[in-house]
Amino acid sequence: MADKTVFAQLFQLVSRHAFNQCVDRYHGNHGVRSFSCWDQYLAMVFAQLTGRDGLRDIEACLHSHRDKLYRMGFRGKVSRSTLADANRSRSFLIYQDFGLHLIDRARHLYREEPLALDLKQAVFALDSTTIDLCLSLFPWAHFRKTKAGIKAHTLLDLRGPIPSFVALTPAKTHDVLALDWMPLEPGSILTMDRAYNDFERLYRIHRLPAFFVIRAKKNLACRRVKTYRPSDKEAGVRSDQLIRLTGLKSANLYPERLRRISFVDLKRNKRLVFLTNHFNLPATVVAEIYRQRWQIELFFKWIKQHLKIKSFYGTSANAVKTQIWIAISAYLLIAIIKKELAITEISLHTFLHILEVNLFEQRPIKQIVMDALQQKPETPYSNQLNLFDF
Repeated sequence: MADKTVFAQLFQLVSRHAFNQCVDRYHGNHGVRSFSCWDQYLAMVFAQLTGRDGLRDIEACLHSHRDKLYRMGFRGKVSRSTLADANRSRSFLIYQDFGLHLIDRARHLYREEPLALDLKQAVFALDSTTIDLCLSLFPWAHFRKTKAGIKAHTLLDLRGPIPSFVALTPAKTHDVLALDWMPLEPGSILTMDRAYNDFERLYRIHRLPAFFVIRAKKNLACRRVKTYRPSDKEAGVRSDQLIRLTGLKSANLYPERLRRISFVDLKRNKRLVFLTNHFNLPATVVAEIYRQRWQIELFFKWIKQHLKIKSFYGTSANAVKTQIWIAISAYLLIAIIKKELAITEISLHTFLHILEVNLFEQRPIKQIVMDALQQKPETPYSNQLNLFDF
């Protein structure tokens, strides 16, 4: 890999055959003469990794390294008009399917990662994030009276953390509908916020069978069957009960017993009430499972801070969804190569920053990372005045 650029090395461990299958499935290269779907994908990943502001910026930056483009994998000429046409007309499903392929690859690599909890079962967090759009530029994504937006419903495997499934919908789509699409593993544990309180869908999870940990709504209608386990106020457990729902509709939708745990977060002095169909775990572990749900919030924050999904290179629905899926692909590519190269000394955030300033270097990625870690600050010149040397 010594003669390949860092950018080209990122794609060495990616199956080009799998990408071509996605392209052929949707006839992505039909009638294309020079700028293929692979060229489009490379240009958009480059824009994600380097934070380009627009199509003109992408074109200028790549053309400034024209002599290295072939070694980076480009075979067609990159121009802003061609890239704009590709983003508008080539189906985003190509990049969605390839993103799902990378998800499978990343989850396989991270399957042995330790979980913060001492559990043998897989644990997932489900949530969504809304990406705000300008209503005048994106009228197809109408959300509220003066706003537009698109929502990314995400199922996150808490080992990694790696997204297990992502679905893009208009922002006005209710979160709870995601439970109809998300593929759940039998025997796994799913943790969610109270926006997903829908007893018909929760009962469907129960019958899969799988487990859930969810916050209860304040107006929950129920009756206590018995105290399941004694409280432990020092650990924050105020009560641990078996209940039955008493609401006319909810009792029919979820006819079996549930476990209701009242827990106080001692650090924040905040009371939380959880519902779960898992009867074997200690109440403190149930509370910790819900606390781990914040990993999905950190994932959303990472994606929004470090990748380009706040400003878009096109205004059509297809262009926006293409950019979001390629942003997710960029995250997965970084996670995959970090794991494949066994780079454990730095965070994903630091790894991304090292890559983005060395994309055109022709040295092995691991060597670049090691060199960056071994650098020591230079001793300041003794005659240099120091403003803070009092």
